[in-house]
Amino acid sequence: MITNEFYPLFYTFNFYVFALLALMSSLFFVTRKSPVSAALWLVSTMFALAVLYVMLDAEFIGIMQILVYAGAIMVVFLFVVMLLNLGQPSEFSDIRKNGPRLVAGFLGILLTAELLTLAWSPLDARLLVTTVPPSVATAGAGGIIGPVAGPLFTEYLLAFELTSVLLLVAIIGAVVLAKKRS
Repeated sequence: MITNEFYPLFYTFNFYVFALLALMSSLFFVTRKSPVSAALWLVSTMFALAVLYVMLDAEFIGIMQILVYAGAIMVVFLFVVMLLNLGQPSEFSDIRKNGPRLVAGFLGILLTAELLTLAWSPLDARLLVTTVPPSVATAGAGGIIGPVAGPLFTEYLLAFELTSVLLLVAIIGAVVLAKKRS
């Protein structure tokens, strides 16, 4: 059985596991020759970063990391890569190796064992949150999202809109390049 003194150990262990996963995935992202393989490693990096955000009590930023970066931006990136036909089947040799599968299987078994251990242990009442965190208490009527969304649509609105226009121009450029080739 797990006692209370092991909970910080599990938290620290998970933090280092996902930090190492983010670092290794980003290293694999940079070293891949195939753009499709690189994009998949970047998705793995984004998910590991989202877990780290959630562990640091920034749940909203973690969810936005998954929805915006690992979801929307990577779909656009893969759409452009496939439209330009940059990925060749012979370039996917790094996916066929057994090393990443073994590491993923080991991490999956390890995290499953950890979750089962935590699920079967008694929960201490001191670990339950009984007070409102200061960030939520000072957020006001808009909740916790207001302090994040407020500056995005006031002082950073120009950068936000320019980024969306830049992504639109990149997609149009990819379509134009693909049409010229065929």
